[in-house]
Amino acid sequence: MKIRVSLKNPDSMHDAVSDAVREDTQSIAGISEAERVGISRDRADEIQGDITKRWMPYGEYLLVEFDTETWTATVLPASAHK
Repeated sequence: MKIRVSLKNPDSMHDAVSDAVREDTQSIAGISEAERVGISRDRADEIQGDITKRWMPYGEYLLVEFDTETWTATVLPASAHK
């Protein structure tokens, strides 16, 4: 059996991307904290935009399909949302 569920949480993606980018930019040497913040903000916006276009319409909804025969879960593309 396949079960589709639409999950909504507008802050989760933004927070997760921001945290990952902030951690990643800590390894950049020779820049000020202000530069680090600017780089982090720009990268987070770009990454979140790419993820949103591919999987999360409006940056809030994630459609997951659970298959109880194979016991797998698949994130469906944004185009699968109706």
